[in-house]
Amino acid sequence: MSRFLCTAIAILALALGVGFTPYADASDDYQAALKKFRSASQTQKFFNNAYGYALFPTIGKGGIGIGAAYGKGRVYKRGTYTGDTTVTQVSIGFQLGGQAYSEIIFFKNAQAYNEFTSGTFEFGAQASAVAITLGANAQAGSTGNSAGAGNHADDSSNAALGAYINNMAVFTLAKGGLMYEAALAGQSFTFEDR
Repeated sequence: MSRFLCTAIAILALALGVGFTPYADASDDYQAALKKFRSASQTQKFFNNAYGYALFPTIGKGGIGIGAAYGKGRVYKRGTYTGDTTVTQVSIGFQLGGQAYSEIIFFKNAQAYNEFTSGTFEFGAQASAVAITLGANAQAGSTGNSAGAGNHADDSSNAALGAYINNMAVFTLAKGGLMYEAALAGQSFTFEDR
């Protein structure tokens, strides 16, 4: 992703009161995000059974008609840090605002891990995530985007929504901001061995 696009997202996020530092890479950020995801009831079974995961402490997203997102992360296999990853996303359509959020992608097995770490990976149109802070889910499909929200993070009806799809499960954790657009479709990832 170009430095210009990252700067544009950072300026939009700042204007909307959302913290976004696209080039920060502090270990404390990873530990804080990991601690929050580990404490959520929806993710505990995944930490206990997943082959690995990719963790993004902060993904900044902003848009006015055309949107973009960017974040840096780390990939883990069986609890061991194996490499670095980045996520980018460009979207066109009705969207307005900016937000910052954390994201974790669990890999059910070696096949999913290898697919993600092959160099370039992209979520398809049916990608979905469980938003932990709202007990919400978002899904992008061929008929458009949809979102639903529960009352709080421990809403048991929404906890069941966290399931592997194509051997991956995605959870997000809002950090700030407001944006009317909830699709994961088109998120592209790169991977570089440690």
